[in-house]
Amino acid sequence: MIEVNSSVFWRGTLALVIGSFMVFANVYVTQPLLPMIANEFSISPLQASASFTITTLTLGISLLFYGPISDALGRKGIMVMTMVGITLTTFFLSLVQSYESLLALRALQGFFLAGLPAIAVAYLGDEYTPEALMVAVGLYISGNTLGGIGGRLIGGFVGEWLGRSATFGVMSAISLVCLLAFFFLLPKSQHFEPKPLRVGHILMNMKDHLQNRRLLTCYLIGGFSFFIFINQYSYVTFVLEAAPYNLTAKYVGLLFLTYLSGTLGSAISGKLAKRWSQPNIIVLGTCIFMFGSLVTLGGSLMAIIIGLLINSFGFFLSHSTASSYVSRNAKHAKASASSLYLVFYYLGASMGGFYLDPFWQANGWTGVIMGSWLVLGVVALAGVSLIKDNKRTVQITATS
Repeated sequence: MIEVNSSVFWRGTLALVIGSFMVFANVYVTQPLLPMIANEFSISPLQASASFTITTLTLGISLLFYGPISDALGRKGIMVMTMVGITLTTFFLSLVQSYESLLALRALQGFFLAGLPAIAVAYLGDEYTPEALMVAVGLYISGNTLGGIGGRLIGGFVGEWLGRSATFGVMSAISLVCLLAFFFLLPKSQHFEPKPLRVGHILMNMKDHLQNRRLLTCYLIGGFSFFIFINQYSYVTFVLEAAPYNLTAKYVGLLFLTYLSGTLGSAISGKLAKRWSQPNIIVLGTCIFMFGSLVTLGGSLMAIIIGLLINSFGFFLSHSTASSYVSRNAKHAKASASSLYLVFYYLGASMGGFYLDPFWQANGWTGVIMGSWLVLGVVALAGVSLIKDNKRTVQITATS
């Protein structure tokens, strides 16, 4: 098993960080372009957001496919093949000229984008020691945040400079470089044990995971947290491109540098969880997220930036901890368990815009924050239930 700080630990973890960067840069590259897409095709903000949410929707659904397949056929080969699919669809996105074609290709791209997220944590669970797993998951998810930042910066700067089509052309070239680095850096699986690919067995594993109260609670925490987090970013682009801010696409893209605090949150989550337990860190991250949302109501551009920095740190602290918690508490079929977490996660991203839109229509950004607090309060309570469950387990272990 791979130990913390060994050379193979850093090589494998770097490969997964690069792969994560590639995946999430492609997911989020359209987000700073939403006002541009809305103007170009004469559609509403909610319709323009579909170019993002259709991808997260098909990504979320496809996770149900990749987890069980990788439990039967292996990890690395499937991740590489899906990354090839991402690179090709991104290239073809640079050629489309209609909104319908854009949506269709983004939907197809979501299918390929699901491959690495569905399998990466399971690969780590197979090959890394438990201590190395906690550290590596935090670093891997930091690649998510770097990809989110990179994709949005590419979308903002290249979009404003060369236009929407060129943005996807540049993104396809970057994806190819990441694909090659991933292929050569990631070690082959040494401890993978294939499971028979039987539909009944797959459905039974899914049922077992959903009946595991700890896992189901984590699934709901991840789904409803991302439900709010990512859609706040979608709506804030429309806030900042309007008066009194009047920011152009490249400056809206710079806003996503606030994800860097999330990179820090993910990277330190494993160390914090070893000291205070994972359920405590999940609740802490959610409370930080709620506080940051309030800060954005300060009204000034600086208040919005500071609030989003706080949000990002809190969200990724909670998310990376919850993701690791699922892998540690899954009794079997770890890829399927991790896939289910991400299904809830990305379906949350797809539906959050519809939930927040009435709040947006009624009271603008203040309404979005009000709607956010309603959901995040429930998420915090779910985290408290995990803390109580964890205490009961410790007490039972101490008395047995």
